[in-house]
Amino acid sequence: MGKRIPWAQRAAVYGHLIRGRSACQVSETFQMGLSTVARWADRAGIELSLGRAGGAPVVPLEADPPRTPGRSYRRLTLADRSFIQAALSLPEPLPMRTIAAELKVSPSTVSREIKAHSIIDWGQSHYVAEIAHYRALVQRPRRRGGKLDDPDLREQVVALLNHRFSPQQVAAELQILFPEQSEMHVSHETIYQALYVQGKGALRHELTVVKALRSGRTSRVPRSKLPRRSERPWLEGARLSDRPAEVADRAVPGHWEGDLVVGPDNSGIVTLVERSTRYVLLGRLPGSRDSATVTSVLQEMIAGLPADLLRTITWDQGQEMASHAAFTVATGCRVFFCDPHSPWQRGTNENTNGLIRDFYPKKTNFNEVSDADLAETQRLLNIRPRQTLGWRKPCDRLAELITGVALAT
Repeated sequence: MGKRIPWAQRAAVYGHLIRGRSACQVSETFQMGLSTVARWADRAGIELSLGRAGGAPVVPLEADPPRTPGRSYRRLTLADRSFIQAALSLPEPLPMRTIAAELKVSPSTVSREIKAHSIIDWGQSHYVAEIAHYRALVQRPRRRGGKLDDPDLREQVVALLNHRFSPQQVAAELQILFPEQSEMHVSHETIYQALYVQGKGALRHELTVVKALRSGRTSRVPRSKLPRRSERPWLEGARLSDRPAEVADRAVPGHWEGDLVVGPDNSGIVTLVERSTRYVLLGRLPGSRDSATVTSVLQEMIAGLPADLLRTITWDQGQEMASHAAFTVATGCRVFFCDPHSPWQRGTNENTNGLIRDFYPKKTNFNEVSDADLAETQRLLNIRPRQTLGWRKPCDRLAELITGVALAT
């Protein structure tokens, strides 16, 4: 158990701090560690910056506390607080109502004052007028409404959330859209609070999307439906170890990762994502998931891309790409396969499929999803700012690459 420090010494430390002495000076004067000074200051509600010249903000104690806009009630002065301290220090402390009557304020004002500014030391409550007044002077006026109460900012946040932006992406996008308007900036934590903590006026009630945030799974049990390795001859010469080394560092564009997102009734969509730009392509399967159908849809999806942006595709070992050799002959794009049960080897695509499940939950029948709806999903995924791209959008990055290829030719 730590040594009990007399309250008088603690009070003296607080007095030095609020009168402008640095934490280092107080530490040397009272022969105590700098961390102890900081801990005591925190217990007293005194904001402290450390360092040789650091300390508490200096304010004139004779000043009146700041007024809250729109409020006209009387603020307690240093003299009022000195009276409260004296009244509580009597052998028989005066009742709250007696103190309030003397100061001509409400008893609840006195009660809140003592509760807010008393310091607990070894289980005992101490009220010091100068410390209480100092805290009242440096305390920022309490915000009655959240930042999202601003209608213009709120409208922008709701619009971006309806475009499936995450709160962090919304915060980054607002800084890009309004670089010189700090009032239009908001932290992602504020958006999270508005979505999940607030009651009345909660942000989620204004959204048109069903979910504003993604819910990740806590566990996954892989159950392979693949045939035995000896029965997968299409893997020969197309394993991950055969893939060009340039794919790994994402420096060279044109390398893609692909997979299927499947639903009931043999429905599904083909998903492709470019490793360097995170640009997504989606293609709906026409009620069949055999290899010829998958590679045919895949060929249509990439038909408009320049050859320099179509170098390789990395896939899992599913049978839907068994006829990849014919696909490579038709497109010039080679296909390589990950190791079994190694989704991290196509992590970008795995993440993209998780995003797609936000739009199409499990058991979605893709035979009932229109091409227009799928195209809109692809658009929304590609206009999302991505942290890994420095909050730029995949559509902008791919457009730059296509422009660069066109200029080079």
